Amino acid sequence: MAESKVASLDARTTKIRNVPIAVTPEGFWCCPSQAVLQKTAKSQNPQAKTKPKGGASPLAPKAAPPIQRAPTISSERRTHSTPTRAKTNSEEQRCLPPAEDAAANNNATNPPKAVNERPQKQHKVSVGFGQLETSDLKVVLYGKDGVAVKMSVHKNTLAGNSTFFADKLSGQSPASSIEVTDCEDVEIYVETVGLMYCSDVKQRLIKQTVPRVLRVLKVAELLGFPACVMSCLDYLEAVPWVGEEEENVVSSVRNLQSESYGVSPVLKRVAPSDRTTPPNDTFSHIIELVLRSSEDRGRREMKSLVQKLLKESSTGCMSGSSDLCSAVLYRSCRNCLDSLLILFQQATDSDFAEQALNTKEPVFRQVALEADNLLWLAEILADRNAADEFAVIWASQRELAGLHSRLPVKSRHLVSCVTARLFVGIGKGEMLPSKDTRRLLLDVWLQPLMDDYNWLQHGCRSFDRKVVEEGVGRTILTLPLEDQQTILLSWLGSFLKVGDSCPNLQKAFEVWWRRTFVRPYAEQQGNRSQSGRS
Repeated sequence: MAESKVASLDARTTKIRNVPIAVTPEGFWCCPSQAVLQKTAKSQNPQAKTKPKGGASPLAPKAAPPIQRAPTISSERRTHSTPTRAKTNSEEQRCLPPAEDAAANNNATNPPKAVNERPQKQHKVSVGFGQLETSDLKVVLYGKDGVAVKMSVHKNTLAGNSTFFADKLSGQSPASSIEVTDCEDVEIYVETVGLMYCSDVKQRLIKQTVPRVLRVLKVAELLGFPACVMSCLDYLEAVPWVGEEEENVVSSVRNLQSESYGVSPVLKRVAPSDRTTPPNDTFSHIIELVLRSSEDRGRREMKSLVQKLLKESSTGCMSGSSDLCSAVLYRSCRNCLDSLLILFQQATDSDFAEQALNTKEPVFRQVALEADNLLWLAEILADRNAADEFAVIWASQRELAGLHSRLPVKSRHLVSCVTARLFVGIGKGEMLPSKDTRRLLLDVWLQPLMDDYNWLQHGCRSFDRKVVEEGVGRTILTLPLEDQQTILLSWLGSFLKVGDSCPNLQKAFEVWWRRTFVRPYAEQQGNRSQSGRS
């Protein structure tokens, strides 16, 4: 363990406090953070607040030089294989802050000065690398908040590792010191210089955090320290990235000025090096895997995940276009519809009724799976405002709707969920099919929905009766008044027979009633009043 001295200077005296500095056998110094430097300079001893009799503080230290170097590492410590860890010094020298000390010394003779008249204080740290007795160069860093770091280094080491220092030294003859003003990251700057004394830079980065290595990478590039840059890239290529670290890593790596570092291994994690498999082929494969799964929990969870990811993608499908994504989804829809129609035909065949239950169950289960797949695809298309074509396709399935009533309601009710989802989408304006499509959809699928309504209410937990009824009612009210009348009168006959086992379309019925009986009379009265005035 070596220790540097932090000095706070004013016009009269210097206050010194010990700061722990970790030094490895190779001479690598671990700089304390900026917060530690500031805390060290600002902290004070509570005992110094009590002013003793006689006016002079017994703790007032003697004048000290502005900067003290860290002691040279002994040869025994340099040969030790394990680096020394930084520890808090238990015997820190305690003192008054510079402002209070100056006030104590001048209290008897001079009145206190205003705060804004005090000279600006500077906190200085002196560190050394390698064999301090052979150092032949001083590098002074001036950072923020008055922090200055003076490094005792070796010309050959810095010039051999850094193009920045090589250029500086070649321009000065002889060069005994280099000053770096407005240093943005003093701590990392010193650490990066220390890495020039290490034989294995990558080993020194192990167990460091990704944000800290990115800071080292930035300074290493500024210094023209290629070995450190490559070690940082190797570290970033191997270490996991968590949360927002990915964007920071990608941005930092892409902002490297030189292309000779070979940043592609790092970026391969977020972008493939070749495009042999188009993204939409991969997307189609994922959709197909989910649709063909027969494991309930895995299929349910992956459907939810894929739907969420697609909803988050507001512009197109992954790196492809929205049209290509919709094409994949519609191709899957047609495949599911073809399979569902074949299953319906098989389940309604006359010979099927005579077969054993264990033969029927797999068919009924497959019917439910295909209907659930169609419902999932309809949800995705509705979320993407691309379900108009699906409404056209579904409205044209007269054969499927005709076979619907011949299957057990337990197996077929998910088909009615697809119908309900389309009505909800039209009612909310998520899709805008033509008038003919809307009328055909109601003609073909409203009665099957009403037949399954009692089961949907009591056997389907995801079914929201109020939302569906509002969607059906609004869809009916988008039609011409004559079509509204035909559909609502047919619904009225069913509702008066089965009650709650039928969708409650009373709100739509009220609107139709006012349009049919109230509005014409009101308009007629308005026209008469206007004629009388004229």
